[in-house]
Amino acid sequence: MRVSRQIRVITRIALILIAVSLVGGCSLFGKKKADPLEVGTVEQLYERGKAANERGDYDVAVKTFTRLVARFPFGPYTEQAQLDQAYAQYKMNKPDDAYSTVNRFIKTYPAHKHIDYAYYLRGLINFDREEGLLERYAGLDMTQRDQSFLRQSFDDLAALVKRHPDSRYAADARQRMVYLRNGMAQAELNVALFYLRQGAYVAASNRAKTILETYDQSRQTGDALAIMVKSYHELGQDKLSADSERVLKLNYPDHPSLTRDWPVWRSSLWKLLPLSNRGAKPLTKTR
Repeated sequence: MRVSRQIRVITRIALILIAVSLVGGCSLFGKKKADPLEVGTVEQLYERGKAANERGDYDVAVKTFTRLVARFPFGPYTEQAQLDQAYAQYKMNKPDDAYSTVNRFIKTYPAHKHIDYAYYLRGLINFDREEGLLERYAGLDMTQRDQSFLRQSFDDLAALVKRHPDSRYAADARQRMVYLRNGMAQAELNVALFYLRQGAYVAASNRAKTILETYDQSRQTGDALAIMVKSYHELGQDKLSADSERVLKLNYPDHPSLTRDWPVWRSSLWKLLPLSNRGAKPLTKTR
């Protein structure tokens, strides 16, 4: 009987402790810790995000900057936080999120003191967009990938150079534009070469003509002229073939197609056209 009374007393004490814990928002082990993203000033929150970016903890950086913007929607720290957030998303290989963030920044703060960097970052996002599994494991180069992102990168870098020609990022942007331009020209050349091998001479000549009109100063123009010489010859367009050959000899006197008979050139085509790929290497990624 005495033991039963002790059990009831202990049970009452336990229930009282539980009730006090629920009502007071406490536990038996102390108060719940405050969320670090919900405390501190805007300066402190920005410094936390900036430190996370610098140590490469980009997931923490994105969460911190996102919360900063939500808590403090206006002010210089908020503006810079959005730009730093885009950089963190870019480094996390989330190009769609990064592009959306930096695009919103450019539209919202067109006169920001770091707007040139925003344009530069926007160009880098698609320039460095990670290729898919097929490209990574099959070793395909950029000329065999979807060109839409590369064209967008070229346009974005061109916007930086046009709007801010004296920017510290302009020189690197120009180099990347040259690389992209050569890559896009090579992609067109790959298609022209495919048509030529299939005997689709009209399509091959049209693609080659596009290279001359769109990428007139690229390394691929010599190969494009050679394709036009061959395509027009096969189509019986002797005058067009002769005109193309004349231009080829004038500008590229050492082109391999000029030292081989047509049948030999036709069977050795793959050995001739890779000249355009030489020296085209990706640039090192930079912020």
